[in-house]
Amino acid sequence: MLGVAGLDDRLRGWVLTIVVGLLGGVLRFAGLRFPTDQGTPVFDEKHYVPQAWQMLRNGGVEDNPGYELVVHPPLGKQLIALGEWLFGYDAIGWRVAAAAAGTLCIVLIIRVTRRLTRSSLLGAVAGLVLICDGLSHVQSRIGMLDVFAALFVLAAFTTLVRDRDDVRERMAVVMAEGRVDDTPYGPRLGVRWWRFGTGVLLGLGCAVKWSGIYWVVAFAALTILWDVMARRAAGVRRPWAGTVRRDLLPGVWALAVVPVLAYLSAWWAWFGSETSVDRHAVGIMVGSGGPFSFVPDAVRSLWYYSGHVLAFHEGLDTPPGNPHPWESKPWTWPMGLRPMLYYYAGGSDVSGCGTGDCVSAVMLVGTPALWWPAPLVLGWALWRTCTRFDWRYAAVLVGYGAGFLPWFLNLNRQMYFFYMAPVVPFLVIGTVLVMGEILGRARAHPERRQTGLLVVALWVGLIVANFAWLWPVLNGVSITQQHWQAELWLPSWR
Repeated sequence: MLGVAGLDDRLRGWVLTIVVGLLGGVLRFAGLRFPTDQGTPVFDEKHYVPQAWQMLRNGGVEDNPGYELVVHPPLGKQLIALGEWLFGYDAIGWRVAAAAAGTLCIVLIIRVTRRLTRSSLLGAVAGLVLICDGLSHVQSRIGMLDVFAALFVLAAFTTLVRDRDDVRERMAVVMAEGRVDDTPYGPRLGVRWWRFGTGVLLGLGCAVKWSGIYWVVAFAALTILWDVMARRAAGVRRPWAGTVRRDLLPGVWALAVVPVLAYLSAWWAWFGSETSVDRHAVGIMVGSGGPFSFVPDAVRSLWYYSGHVLAFHEGLDTPPGNPHPWESKPWTWPMGLRPMLYYYAGGSDVSGCGTGDCVSAVMLVGTPALWWPAPLVLGWALWRTCTRFDWRYAAVLVGYGAGFLPWFLNLNRQMYFFYMAPVVPFLVIGTVLVMGEILGRARAHPERRQTGLLVVALWVGLIVANFAWLWPVLNGVSITQQHWQAELWLPSWR
C-alpha cells in the first residue's frame, strides 16, 4: 500500500515537541559551568576546546603546536568556537554548542519517531527517553565532537524518512492519475529536496568525524531499497530496473557528490589561509604533475594533509599490556558495560555532601533501563524485519549497525564508549517502536490497551527513575563515598 497515513493532531504534536524539547534543554544547559579542572577543560575537552579557541585567533584554522596532530575535520571545533566567541573562553563558552546540539537531537527524535509511528504520544516518549539517556546527557554537556556527529546523523535520518514519505505520496498521485503503466520503469519523480538535504547533512556529519561515511553508505543503500519498494507497491512492472534508470543517477548526485561538496565546505578556512598546515603541499611534498594534475592544487593538498590524519588513526592501536584505563571494545557497547570516567575529585578537594569524605564525578554511562534491554530490542527488530518486512525496524537496524558494526573491522584499535553517541537515537527509536507494539493498536480492546499502557508507563518510569538515580554521577554533584560506591553497579564500571 502506497498511501502515507497522516496525523490530524499537528497542533498537539508541536505542543508536545516544544514542551519536551524545553524540558530537555533545561536539563542539558543547567550547570554547564561545572565541572572543570581548576578552570580548564576536562577529559578530551583538552584537545578540542583549545583548538576551537585557536580557530578564533587564527582566521578559522588551528595553529596547533603539535604539527599535523589535528586529527578530525574542522566542523565540530568550529561549532565549539562559535560558543566561545559568544560567551568567552570558559566552561559555558566551550560547552554551549554541545548543549544546543543535544537539545536539537531531542526535538528531531520526537519528530522522526512521530512520523515513523504516526503517534504524537510515542514521539514525545522518544524525546523523554533520549533526555533520560546518560550517555546523551553527558555528551551534550561537554566540549567534545560526538554530540555534533549525533546531531547530523539524526537530522540526515529524519530527512531521509521524510523523503521516503514524499516519494510514496508522489507515486500515489501517479497511480490516481493512471500514469503508472505509461512506461515499464515507472514515473520520474522530479527534484527530491529532502534527499538533497540528507546528502548535505551527511557531508556535514563527515566534516565532524570521518566515521560519518558509514552512514553515507548505509543511508544510500536504504534509500535505494525504499525506492524499489515504492515502485513495486505502485505496480511498476520493472521496479528494480526503474529504480536504476530513474533514481540511481540523481541518488548518486544527492548521496555521493553533495556530501563531498558539503564536507569540503567545512574546510573554508583551511582553503582560505596561506599558513594552514600543508595548504601548499603540491609542488613541495607532492608533485605537481601526474594523472591527478587536473585536480585543483588546494584539493590535492587537502588530500595529502588528510593522509597524515589517516595515518594517525591507523596507528592508534592499543599498546600491548598497557591499554587506556577507560578503553572498551564494541561487544561491550550495546549494553554499556564499560562506561568512562570523565572527571573525578575527592577528599579535601570536594565539600557539600555532609561528611569530610566527598566525591564529585562525571561518568559517561548509558541509563541501564534503556541500554540493558538493547539485545532484546535489536533481536525483536531483526525478527520483525525478517518476518513482517517492517521497514521501520529495518531503518533502525541500518542506522544502528552503521555506527556499530564497522568497529569490528580493526579490534586492535583504541576504542571508547563515546563512539556510540550517534547510535543512541536509533536505540531509542527501536525501543519506542517496541513500546508501541506493547501499547497496541488504537482499535484494540480497552483492556488490552490499558494493560499495554501500564507496561509502557512502568518501562518509561523505570528509565526516568534510573536517570534520576544516576544524576549525581552524570553532573558531578557532591556525594558521599558510600553513595559513589552505590552508583557503581557492575565491576566493569570501576
